[in-house]
Amino acid sequence: MYMASSSSSSFTFTKVDLPVRYLQRIRKNLLPPSLSRKSLLSYRTPTVSLPHVYRPATTTVSRLDDHVINDPTKQNTPQLEVCSSTWNWRGFSIRYQHSGNSGPALVLVHGFGANSDHWRKNIPVLARSHRVFSIDLIGYGYSDKPNPREYEEPFYTFETWAMQLNEFCIDVVKDKAYFVCNSIGGVVGLQAAVMEPETCMGIMLLNISLRMLHTNKQPWYGRPLIRLFQNLLRNTALGNLFYKSVARPDSIRSILSQCYHDTSQVTDELVQAILLPGLQPGAADVFLEFICYSGGPLPEELLPLVKCPVLIAWGDKDPWEPIELGRTFGKFDSVEDFIVLPNVGHCPHDEAPHLVNQLIESFVARHAKTKASLSPKII
Repeated sequence: MYMASSSSSSFTFTKVDLPVRYLQRIRKNLLPPSLSRKSLLSYRTPTVSLPHVYRPATTTVSRLDDHVINDPTKQNTPQLEVCSSTWNWRGFSIRYQHSGNSGPALVLVHGFGANSDHWRKNIPVLARSHRVFSIDLIGYGYSDKPNPREYEEPFYTFETWAMQLNEFCIDVVKDKAYFVCNSIGGVVGLQAAVMEPETCMGIMLLNISLRMLHTNKQPWYGRPLIRLFQNLLRNTALGNLFYKSVARPDSIRSILSQCYHDTSQVTDELVQAILLPGLQPGAADVFLEFICYSGGPLPEELLPLVKCPVLIAWGDKDPWEPIELGRTFGKFDSVEDFIVLPNVGHCPHDEAPHLVNQLIESFVARHAKTKASLSPKII
């Protein structure tokens, strides 16, 4: 099994290090509860600097087998119950799921158009040895979907979602956590870790979004055409017609069959899990708002700023986020490894959960053990 080496004692976090009074201090100093809905978006959480920066000894591209923990004793372990709850975040209703009573905390962050049900194959397995939480980002799943037109500034941004993720750790998880993120959820996780590094103990990125439609990645002569197309979608009836053509069972199945290499995993259950929240009031506005969002941070801008270990895993058959471009992320100091998942598409956690669940367990166990060995003994 691959073991990341480090000569730094930067990460000595344990649950004891995050008592209630520390959470209250963060809320008082960094996350003023008096913010109104309109002032929420103009607020930016100050970055808290850690005394040390994580620097792994080497960065490599590894075979999957080097990381997988084969523990046959876990195969017959009964799965724990997964509970669905609601969290009131700054006046918005946020749905999340949770399971597990002990071990390190994991927060699972979905991608564009998905929700916490996309982790249904991961939560009960990981909960055997972790406290697992999956959240519906605001605007998605069964969380509230406020109308973005009611705000002077863009509402559905990575800063908004990152703030939501960090406060979720404070209010609900009540502990530092490892983030496990897919697609645009990876950008959310990185942004959250940059905004509040004390909260995140490590990040696992699964086929993180490359954000190829970002303004900075478009040629100058193509930008006016992209803006024109986005304005047509957002401000005319064309957008609603387009969304209605997408929010149908046959369309969802077709889209998922493109990004899943093993199309047998595109089941009726999966189609319904993605489709039903998208039929709720406000879902179309969120969809159109995000596909017109060409600004904000890029992964390559955030990775140099992250102060926790990062593990990247990539399905090599992803048609949306080419692995050849994703490999470049392995050069950043914060990235301890880049793992290729053979014959897997854009959503490895759902298409190949038997691989991803073991990778998550290995990543967390490796760093949790390191932190425990570096922490002073508490009597």
